[in-house]
Amino acid sequence: MAGRKPSNRTRLPRLPGMLNIGTMIFGVIFLYMLISIFLYITDDHITAYEVTEGSISGNYRFTALAAKEETVIQAPQSGTVTYYARDGSKGNVGTVVCSIDESAPGYVRDMKIDLTPEDYERLRSEMSTFTINYRSSDFRSVYGFKSDIESYVLELQTTEDPSAYILNQCEEEEPGYIVYSTDGLESFTEEMLSADLFNENGYHKKGLRTSSTVTAGEDLYKLVTSETWSLYFPLSDALRSSFQSRSSIRFRMLKDNLTFTAPFEVIEAADGSYGKITLSHSLARYVSDRYVEIEVLTDRRSGLKIPSTAIAEKTFYSIPEEYVITNSGTGSEVTFLRERFRGDGSSIVEYVTATVYSKKDGRYLVNTGLFEDGDYIQMVNTTKKIQIRSQDTVTIQGVYNINKGYAVFREVTIVDENEEFCIVEADNIYSLAPHDRIVLDAAGVNSDDIVL
Repeated sequence: MAGRKPSNRTRLPRLPGMLNIGTMIFGVIFLYMLISIFLYITDDHITAYEVTEGSISGNYRFTALAAKEETVIQAPQSGTVTYYARDGSKGNVGTVVCSIDESAPGYVRDMKIDLTPEDYERLRSEMSTFTINYRSSDFRSVYGFKSDIESYVLELQTTEDPSAYILNQCEEEEPGYIVYSTDGLESFTEEMLSADLFNENGYHKKGLRTSSTVTAGEDLYKLVTSETWSLYFPLSDALRSSFQSRSSIRFRMLKDNLTFTAPFEVIEAADGSYGKITLSHSLARYVSDRYVEIEVLTDRRSGLKIPSTAIAEKTFYSIPEEYVITNSGTGSEVTFLRERFRGDGSSIVEYVTATVYSKKDGRYLVNTGLFEDGDYIQMVNTTKKIQIRSQDTVTIQGVYNINKGYAVFREVTIVDENEEFCIVEADNIYSLAPHDRIVLDAAGVNSDDIVL
């Protein structure tokens, strides 16, 4: 029997736990996947928003400053004070507001007060109104209500012959609403308008009925002497443009849901624009209020609807139109001759094509990255040229369009807005169109960023 042919192969011993090439490749891929997942989770993601046509819902809400003709009355002497008029009530010349006595209350203690059924009904109505509007977060209002009821009962007697039982009377010297609080804004004028006035954190209202005694010269009460009063509220630039042409405005008082139409105007102050509503009625309802919440009711405009967070600002160079060559195929690009100087003093003149971001007053806005300090733009076929200067820049509002997978700044013109959305003009070749995709939050994006 013939023997087997000997083999030339040498069998190497197999090492325990030795990795083969397949296992190594799988391990590398698995590690890559883990790193990619970690980077994706920890990276800031860009969220897209699709532009749609529409209008914004709701109306504009403001905290308005109420300005009135107010006079603060000081105590003529020191002593115990007793108030007879209710807070917010209206009196005439000679109406007894309070009395001051050096040793005792200013009324005779055995004074008898007879209440009629109508008086009882009025008291029940006052109590019912207070109960409905009471909020546990404002417990101090209980003390004001107690004083009002006491003043109301005493007021029933002062309407007859107060001199018979009230000593040291303090009477109104002119007609007006009686208010038992001060806040330092009684002498407010339009020249004082500023953003600080609308920061209610620094606002302090001082009640004048918290003590039973008063010192001569201290504030005793306040008189609001005119039925004409005004409401002021701050306006953004966009709202200023929207409201500028209005001579009247329709609004709702959120305190009691009453709707009014009143004369309106825009007031220009040192730090911005403010709306002013002038009223000649309904003061009695708000005579004790310095700040009131209002809702302006308007007919909202339609257009392209985008989130307010998508709005950004960007600065561009402004080039006169006579120095550029327009592209007949598209209005979004222009060409110009740029002259740039080398380090040795020589210059190079070359044609540069630039994306147009906007056109305003015969000037094209182009990217500032196309120029360096000292560059010139030369008019084609002439020797005329202009130097690019920092004062030739313009800042505009816009959004980042990401239709092409990278961020491209596009100008927008806001025609209406609320707290969450803006309505911008359509039919602008430098702006947006329906169904464009834009960056939802412009704060974390720059021009030309790749958006995946």
